[in-house]
Parts: sequence; structure tokens; C-alpha cells
Amino acid sequence: MKKKLIIIGAGEFAEIANEYFSADSDYEVIAFSVENSFIKEKTLANKPIVPYEDIEKNYPPSDYYLFIAIPSSNLNRLRTRFYLDAKLKNYKFATYISSRAFIWKNVKIGENTFIFENNVIQPFVSIGNNCILWSGNHIGHRTVIHNNVFIASHAVISGYCIVYDNCFIGVNSTLVNNIKIARDCVIGAGALISKDTQEKEIYPGIISNVSSVNSHRYYKIKEY
Repeated sequence: MKKKLIIIGAGEFAEIANEYFSADSDYEVIAFSVENSFIKEKTLANKPIVPYEDIEKNYPPSDYYLFIAIPSSNLNRLRTRFYLDAKLKNYKFATYISSRAFIWKNVKIGENTFIFENNVIQPFVSIGNNCILWSGNHIGHRTVIHNNVFIASHAVISGYCIVYDNCFIGVNSTLVNNIKIARDCVIGAGALISKDTQEKEIYPGIISNVSSVNSHRYYKIKEY
């Protein structure tokens, strides 16, 4: 029998999480839930959207699991707020690990964490609570990912790295071996991090500038 699951959130990530849990897990999604003032529709994906304020009454923690499906909003603070509040309500949390991810047998993964397809997570890695690893990342051996971290697609985190709480790691970014990313850092798309960061730093990543030569001129294309 599948475990009954309530997804907290009603945005794009919540709908995506419903797809993955429904197709590739031992959980059955029963409903979505958001705070009453944010309910704009009655249903999502043919399931009810119910007020978070009433969740204990309608879906008691003894019978239901939760997953907080909120992305990196406010440097992961919004997802973390709901996660901590639900812990106080004594809920258990679902963790999703794609059947198409490569996870070495001694990797440790916390609760309310979502790991998409094509992630490669090598031996002796530890991933904390309330983390999201979008598709296609490489997490090198003996790396430690702390709590409330969001890792976007195709990041390379090399061996022996530490990513502390609340960080955002952008698409195609790279951390070389033995790097420490301090709390509340933002690593932008395509950034190469070769030394330890300090708390609250932002690394904007690589931004391409438009060329002064347009594509038709470059390829010597004549208009018809």
C-alpha cells in the first residue's frame, strides 16, 4: 500500500513533484496545500488544493506524509519556513530519489529532499534535509551538502567540498576540490569557484555580451 502524501505548494515545482512522486515512488499524492490567502484555484492536477491552516485537522500527521515543494524563493527561506513549521506539527516528510539517478550505496540523504534524474552522487557523500538537486548534477566523493540547499542542473561539485546551509548553486557552475561554500551564498550560472567563499557572497557567473557582428553578416547570408 502506498504512503499518503500532501504536497505543500501549488506552483510549477509542486506540479512537477506530483508527476515524479506519482510515477516513480511508493507515495500517493492526495492533495496540495497552501496558505488560505494564496489559494486561487480549487484543484491542481485533478487533486484538491486545501488551506495549510487546516492541514492537521483534515490530514493528521499520524496518517499523512508531507513534501514541501517550494523552490529557492528568498534564498530557500520560504521552503524552510514551511518545513520547520510542519516539523513542529509532528509531520513525517517524504524524500524523492529518482530511479534514474546514480546514488552510491553509502550516501546519506536527509528528509524533505528531492533528487531528480541523472544526478551522480559518489561514495561517502552526505546531503542534508530540505534540499533540492535538479537534474544532471555531479556530487563528488566525500562532499557534504548541508540543509536547505538548492542545486540547479548540471553543476559539478568536486570531491571533499562543503556547501553550508541555504545556498543556491546555479546551472553549469563548478566547484573544484576541497571548496567550502559558506552559508547564504549564491553561485551563479557557469561560475567557477576555486577558493572558499564567505557568508552571503554572490558570484554572478558568466554573462555573454552580444557581438557587434550579427549572424547573417558572420555567415555571409544574403536575404531572399
